[in-house]
Amino acid sequence: MVFKRKEAGITDYSKRLKLLKSREKRFIVRITGKGIIAQVAEYSEIGDRILFTVTDKTLAKYGVEIRGNNIQICYLVGYIAGMEAEKNGVEGAVLDTGRRKFRKGGRIAACLKGFIDAGIEVPHGEDVFPDKKRMDGKHLKSPIKISEIVKNFKKMEEKA
Repeated sequence: MVFKRKEAGITDYSKRLKLLKSREKRFIVRITGKGIIAQVAEYSEIGDRILFTVTDKTLAKYGVEIRGNNIQICYLVGYIAGMEAEKNGVEGAVLDTGRRKFRKGGRIAACLKGFIDAGIEVPHGEDVFPDKKRMDGKHLKSPIKISEIVKNFKKMEEKA
């Protein structure tokens, strides 16, 4: 018997089982065609319990009107997810990329860097993150000033 989600190429059950056996909360990152989704989930016998979800659309709540899934947006989504994780008492998690491969310096790595920069512990190697030029958006037509946006995020959190 083959599971429907495995046959459709949606779920890698052997990878999922390894993640669930760790009994850690999972930092789930999914890159879509037009955006990015970051979630923190914990295992439950009746199904995963999603603690919160942050998408590129969530950035508008923080004054960033840009959407998409480039490296800078992915970093900001990861950073907001890290701030939400702190609010929810999450101290650590493991990265869950689903069926997508993790690439050194890629968008998932940028999201992970944002999550870690917000103060959440995730097992990782320091060499996997995008280099400084890509994080600053030197390769983009209209780069975002990440350092200024992160400062605004921190100010908004202090007021709340």
